[in-house]
Amino acid sequence: MTNTKKFQWDAVYDVAVLGFGGAGASAARFAADNGAQVLLVDSAPEGHEGGNTRYSGQMVGAGTDHDALKNYHEHLAAPLKPDKGAFDAFVKGMANMGDYFRKYLDVEPVSMKQLVAGTPSIAYVTEYPELPDADSYDAYLVHNGVDDAALWKILRQKVLDRSDKIDIWYSSPAKHLIQDDASKAVIGVQIERDHVLRNIRIKNGVVLATGGFENNKEMIQIFLQSSYLSPIGTLYNKGDGIKMLEEVNAQLWNMRSFESLGQFHGLSLRQKKGVRSTYALNVFWQESSNGSVIVVGDDGSRYFNEAEMNRHGHIYNHGDWTVPLNQNRPYMIFDQKKYDELKHEPEDGLKVPGFLDHAIKAATVEELAEKIGKKADSLTNTIAEFNFMAKQGKDYAFHRNPKTLREFSDHGPYYAIALRQNMLNTQGGGRRDGHSQVLDPDGNTIPHLYEAGELGAPFVNKYTTGGNVADCLISGKIAGENAATNKSDLPLSGGASLANASVNENFDASSDEGDNQYSTGDNQYLGYSNQGMGDGVVVRTTLGADGKLENVEILKQTESDDYGLKAIKELPQRMVEANSYDVDAVSGASQTSAAIKEAVKDALDKAK
Repeated sequence: MTNTKKFQWDAVYDVAVLGFGGAGASAARFAADNGAQVLLVDSAPEGHEGGNTRYSGQMVGAGTDHDALKNYHEHLAAPLKPDKGAFDAFVKGMANMGDYFRKYLDVEPVSMKQLVAGTPSIAYVTEYPELPDADSYDAYLVHNGVDDAALWKILRQKVLDRSDKIDIWYSSPAKHLIQDDASKAVIGVQIERDHVLRNIRIKNGVVLATGGFENNKEMIQIFLQSSYLSPIGTLYNKGDGIKMLEEVNAQLWNMRSFESLGQFHGLSLRQKKGVRSTYALNVFWQESSNGSVIVVGDDGSRYFNEAEMNRHGHIYNHGDWTVPLNQNRPYMIFDQKKYDELKHEPEDGLKVPGFLDHAIKAATVEELAEKIGKKADSLTNTIAEFNFMAKQGKDYAFHRNPKTLREFSDHGPYYAIALRQNMLNTQGGGRRDGHSQVLDPDGNTIPHLYEAGELGAPFVNKYTTGGNVADCLISGKIAGENAATNKSDLPLSGGASLANASVNENFDASSDEGDNQYSTGDNQYLGYSNQGMGDGVVVRTTLGADGKLENVEILKQTESDDYGLKAIKELPQRMVEANSYDVDAVSGASQTSAAIKEAVKDALDKAK
């Protein structure tokens, strides 16, 4: 981009933050607090921004003993070694996370370790209790609750509170970084805005916070040697940051490192490609891996211990815990007795609504093998071997707990459910230093380019709960503050440079965030809620002359397109029929249902 005769900037900002997730929100907020005018962009439409932070369990890795935390995380990385600069900044941030919560999030941290002490759920906090100083690790919550986007809502609100310093563009993916020819400093970014590429001049720093490549099939094949992994989180992490890093000759690292989650070793119900995966925890995992049930891979044989709790997709492998190479078409196989047990589990325990609706039924094992595309002799032998080991009370293949072994029935029917290994997030990206600056292949910083969050996270091997969210807060703050510092170190190329190109005065760079006004008529009342997984719910209720609820209109919502949308469609009519906001939640959409109910209650309280 050196044709200065035709080149023109469309807008000028001090800082650009590319990606409005936990890391991007933190970077934008701290850049603004340090005096910068910030442009914050995201490829997702409004209500779907938030990256994986929105969909995470809202747990933040933390502790109080710096040296113990460092020792624990060094052992998590072993036999690999974490990069010193980024790693030291990460550990220091975790050791001071309590102060971060109080000073920057305005909440008192809730210790997850204390909440679940003495219960099996403690395994979700200290996932590697056998490692030295594992007990130094905790996961902080912003309140007594998980999986409800509570942390994300705080981070987002901190950005909105600074609307005088931060402009937000939704549905505006960053496409290219613009470098100065001589210094190689990043002086701008090209953003697709309303289907037009816009050149944005950035005076002080660009922060890449675009997340990983969970939704980029080509990158999954290149870097992870897998054909497809089903995303649990956002559908908008498509590897854009990696493409921009390659443009500016950044050094890439941790490209093989990724995390999974779910029952078994990170497997979940097979969804269509491009659809967010569902995953089950706790009761469902315990029940689905207990009894006459196995998981088979592409050749119809077992390939791991189904009853062993995975650690973010890592399973035990000869003394270490690793993410195995996934199977393309794995299946859960079980008999009628197991089917009946799963069918009678309470819905709150299963946590996967309609799971058994996907079961493939067959009268014999041979027929089942044909239906699921496995060799009949292979599947038959696998079940025969499992039955032998169940009778012996010893799993010679994978050492499954004998208490979980039960022979398959000699007669059908038999069932299979298609599974797919899911993807929590990738860690790969640009190598960064302790100041969140991106490095080139020689280890030199690329001027004015910073990075935060899952793109280039410092995790190189084993991973534990809350690590990425903690890194979003820590590296986001560091990147935002450093990007905001005034830069006087730019030796521009000789002659007419891009930095000095003219600015388009006709382009409207205003923020997509603004005050929405909703009208009301006679006997109509507005209600609001921030409980859902989206950016809030606004409803308008209409009361009849007798005071009964005649209509519920949802004026604004940005809930998920799967179960959340089902609640949006069903609950208003239920409420009208019941003449009450207090109706049963839609299965699988508890958070969205709670938001709608709270908003309608708010409206009805105003009517009173």
